[in-house]
Amino acid sequence: MMKTKVGIIGGAGYTGGELIRILLQHPQAEIAFVHSNSQAGKPLHAVHTDLLGDTDLRFSNAIDTAAEVLFLCSGHHEARKFLESNHIPDSTRIIDLSQDFRLEKQARIGSRSFVYGLPELHREAIRQARSIANPGCFATAIQLGLLPLAKAGILGETYSTGITGSTGAGQSLSATTHFSWRANNISAYKTLTHQHLHEIRQSLAQISPGEMPPPAIHFVPWRGDFTRGIYVSSIISTDRPLQEIQALYRNFYADAPFTHVSDAMIDLKQVVNTNKCLIHTELHDGKLVVHSAIDNLLKGASGQAVQNLNLMMGWQETAGLGLKGTGF
Repeated sequence: MMKTKVGIIGGAGYTGGELIRILLQHPQAEIAFVHSNSQAGKPLHAVHTDLLGDTDLRFSNAIDTAAEVLFLCSGHHEARKFLESNHIPDSTRIIDLSQDFRLEKQARIGSRSFVYGLPELHREAIRQARSIANPGCFATAIQLGLLPLAKAGILGETYSTGITGSTGAGQSLSATTHFSWRANNISAYKTLTHQHLHEIRQSLAQISPGEMPPPAIHFVPWRGDFTRGIYVSSIISTDRPLQEIQALYRNFYADAPFTHVSDAMIDLKQVVNTNKCLIHTELHDGKLVVHSAIDNLLKGASGQAVQNLNLMMGWQETAGLGLKGTGF
């Protein structure tokens, strides 16, 4: 069987590396090229050292036009610049992992219109799309925790906190990503102003019934002293019984292969190195607490991008994503 040729733009970073690892094992996709201006000519394993023995591919500074699908793993604002400065045929499918096309008012460039790629929300639109804007990592974890409530029209003002691993800051070092600073340390950042709030509010508005305005979402993100994963807790006032809420969540995610509702409290280790999102709800004195956990590099980035690829190409949604969790 002929495999679909895919290319990766910006393959030297964390998301590019995860994408390479998944696609090397994908039953229906084949990597045609991995683009990197800074690493051109080097073997992939010179940067992603665990790939030694898995592939002989080298980074390229050229674009192979034979690729049917392009993944854009460039930094924010770089994806739009790439498409503006390179002639990419309209027939080429694109999945962008930056934030450049996530909002409806920014979703067009030339003849392309990007669909927001959260499968649990827009599965059928993704199946018909040729250009996908992959959601942000915090946005994915928070939205999956809140969408069932929003659809039922019972999501009120929400207070969310979330902690992310150091890989969420990208591969380039900064003052807050050095091991000596991050180890044994937790800090808040972008309090109530995180960029993912815009796409969260957009999705909640889209799924809320009638003309209901989206509720206020107050979000405080934290930097954690671990490598990967996101754990979010959201608090909402409610007068509904927990049993009703649990049934709401199970019905909403009944057909979602990667999002699972747990009766027991969830742990971050359960999702690391998987494309899963785990959700647990608890109720105390009229306050509903929704916990959600994902791997920021997989369900929060590259894994979800491949999930979108599968849907867009008409393949099995889980293809290539039967990943082994770390367990302990």
